Amino acid sequence: MADTTDQKKTDHRRRARFLPPPAWWPLPAAALLGLAAGGAYGVLKAPEYAATSYVVAVPDDTTEPATALGFSQAYARIATSSSTLAYAQPRAGLSARKLRTQVRAETSPESPMIAITGTSKSPAEAADIANAVADALSLSSNQAAKNTGVQLLLFNQAVAPTEPASPSAPVSGAVGLCAGGLLGGLWLLARPRRRPEAAAAPAAAPAEEYASLPAQGEHSETKEKESVR
Repeated sequence: MADTTDQKKTDHRRRARFLPPPAWWPLPAAALLGLAAGGAYGVLKAPEYAATSYVVAVPDDTTEPATALGFSQAYARIATSSSTLAYAQPRAGLSARKLRTQVRAETSPESPMIAITGTSKSPAEAADIANAVADALSLSSNQAAKNTGVQLLLFNQAVAPTEPASPSAPVSGAVGLCAGGLLGGLWLLARPRRRPEAAAAPAAAPAEEYASLPAQGEHSETKEKESVR
């Protein structure tokens, strides 16, 4: 009896080894792959710093505040133009082409303030970029202040940040985990599914074919009746 039980356990283990993986295996596999890729990206990528300088559009006595708001939107669009970056290039210490990739300008539709953000792998360089572009924008725009009735003033100067703006390794890993899980789930939903009746149809076909054939005894009886007639 004990030998029979041990043999059954051994057979069960052998069968378990050769069982196909579950249908949902791509979901955890993709999630783990995304976690590894995101964590590696956060560890290997150099940290990036961001510093922001603020300038505000101020109307003169003959200009309405709404006009200053409109000019702030216009000045934000030319903050990264070639003419503005040409003014900022000497102070930033970078070429205009590289400077364009490391600065951005943002504004709000409800406030005449422009946020100029510089990014770099060095905290001090990020602050220098933001301040250089802010000064260049103020200088170039104030040359036309007599005609526009609006001038740009420095509201807040950028300082060197103490913490990087790029995501850390745990955050990158979490993002990769979520992205991998999402892709795995989408693959499970989009993959073609095999119908159970399609797999069972070939096995049932021979039985139906044999059932439709006449038995050997019936076939011989039919021949005898025909010979007698």
